[in-house]
Amino acid sequence: MNRFEHRVALVTGGRSGIGRAIARRLRSEGADVCTAQRRADDELPSVAIDLADPADVESAVAEVVERFGRLDVLVNCAGMMQEAKVEDMSVEDWKRSLDVNLTGPFLMIRAALPHLRAAGGSIVNVGSIEGLGSNPGHAAYSAAKSGLHGLTRAVAVDHGREGVRCNAIAPGWIDTELNDEFIDSSPDPMRFRREIGGIHPVGRSGRPEEVAALVAFLAADEAAFVTGQVYTVDGGRMTQLNLP
Repeated sequence: MNRFEHRVALVTGGRSGIGRAIARRLRSEGADVCTAQRRADDELPSVAIDLADPADVESAVAEVVERFGRLDVLVNCAGMMQEAKVEDMSVEDWKRSLDVNLTGPFLMIRAALPHLRAAGGSIVNVGSIEGLGSNPGHAAYSAAKSGLHGLTRAVAVDHGREGVRCNAIAPGWIDTELNDEFIDSSPDPMRFRREIGGIHPVGRSGRPEEVAALVAFLAADEAAFVTGQVYTVDGGRMTQLNLP
């Protein structure tokens, strides 16, 4: 299947984890893919970027368009998480979390819109189930992801008549390198791995490739009538109630 033949996709945070799976999926379906993050990509064409710097973002998007001639798909996947309750978080850490998780996507969308408008393009933002609920100690992350879901809807409303669609996905627990590191830092990693499947009705955690499959659909022409939506990809975790 070559749904993205002759199309160009820019994926932030495409060097690892979910972003890497998305970049590979879009490439496998014919897209010219460029990733954007602080460090160079060892597999795909990339641009170095500081997502909190408006001038840097503008320059990076312009570089992609100059290199590839157009921009059809923007995927905002870069993110970070800090663990702290409101009282324990410094203003600097709060701002840094919002810079990466919310302001960065805003800047990317703003810079990319003229090119996406010309191409009739699509935006997919990677939010989180923590934009719908929250784990303990994730105040800034939950706030940013909730904001990203809201930004998704606003962009869809403001730019739909210009031919630009904007959707988001809200992944749950996905098996990535970062989550593996989190598990390994827990007091009992083996027990954690045994129990993590139990919080999902499907009986397991998710794979990056499963998230990438939905991103590819939302970015493709099959989803031409889909915009302003937030799709939960969590194996039913948010649907399952705790036992009484």
